[in-house]
Amino acid sequence: MSQATALAPAPAPPAARNRAAGSEFSPLLRLVRSQGLLEHRPGWYARDIAVTLLGFAAVAGALLLTGPAWWCVLLAVPLALLSARAAFLAHDAGHAQITADRRAGRVIQLVHANLLLGMSREWWNDKHNRHHANPNHLDKDPDVAADVLVFAEHQTAGRTGLRGFLTRHQALLFFPLTTLEGLALKLYGVQALLAKDGPYRTRRERLTEAALLVLHFAGYAALLLTALTPAQALVFALVHQMLFGVHLGLAFAPNHKGMERPDEHEDGDSWGHLRRQVLTSRNIRGGVLTDWFLGGLNYQVEHHLFPSMPRPHLRLAQPAVRAHCGALGVPYTETGFVDSYRQALGHLHDVGATLREERVDRPE
Repeated sequence: MSQATALAPAPAPPAARNRAAGSEFSPLLRLVRSQGLLEHRPGWYARDIAVTLLGFAAVAGALLLTGPAWWCVLLAVPLALLSARAAFLAHDAGHAQITADRRAGRVIQLVHANLLLGMSREWWNDKHNRHHANPNHLDKDPDVAADVLVFAEHQTAGRTGLRGFLTRHQALLFFPLTTLEGLALKLYGVQALLAKDGPYRTRRERLTEAALLVLHFAGYAALLLTALTPAQALVFALVHQMLFGVHLGLAFAPNHKGMERPDEHEDGDSWGHLRRQVLTSRNIRGGVLTDWFLGGLNYQVEHHLFPSMPRPHLRLAQPAVRAHCGALGVPYTETGFVDSYRQALGHLHDVGATLREERVDRPE
């Protein structure tokens, strides 16, 4: 089936919903905890980290051993996949999914985010934690703030010139724009490091992240310029970063776009944890390959309900979460891989409709 599946009737009336909000999540939490699904899986993550690091070493070794050749640009494809693996591991470490030891989790995230990807760990954590606290809330979730893309009709007001063009065609341009995502993550991290009001709590933390970012950029440039000619190195870097960005876009795009927005509802700010996370999230059906390619983010509902749940347990928690939502009458949305993008891009297309209509109606 490619059509989205709402596995329950409409939500309860606001009054009843507010009365039950405090107790809706607790039974599910107790059940999931009793099943051991919140316990860490250090062995599983150790294997994933080892395979990822060995993959990076293999690509670097292949580049250095083969010498300058245009066919080496093909190695940018596995490097993009490995970069996405590193991003997923950095994401999981930030949520304490890998280990309960905060110091060890910080080191793991620094290695995978700052050193391997050139992305600031603390900048990402600050932004991503605000997203998890209020998903899809236009006033509180930084992921749906008006920027290159807009997610609500009122955000289109006053957008002219290049921004207006992007908004009118944002559904069509979405995936081309994701080719810039890998570079954008680096840029935003550097900006946060240079900003006086950045998210860094201590000077030492800021210097540590800065040093690792410098090591990343220097190491990346040294590897490519040692193994390839300058022209080949430039093409390799562009292909690598563009494919990495598209991969991240494929993983993050369908999760919330077009789903419920708490700011649209009179009682949205009073939703309990369960409704705030379930109503704003969309799962993607699939098997082992989907789980691997999307880094477990295809279980977006379960991930948002239990951010610290290890990635391999998300699939195991799904039946209990689905059944619990059904018993409460809370819609649980799950759709196919292709249809998830149709829904997300359809929402972006609808948001840009006002500007497209204004352009058509504008007299010459």
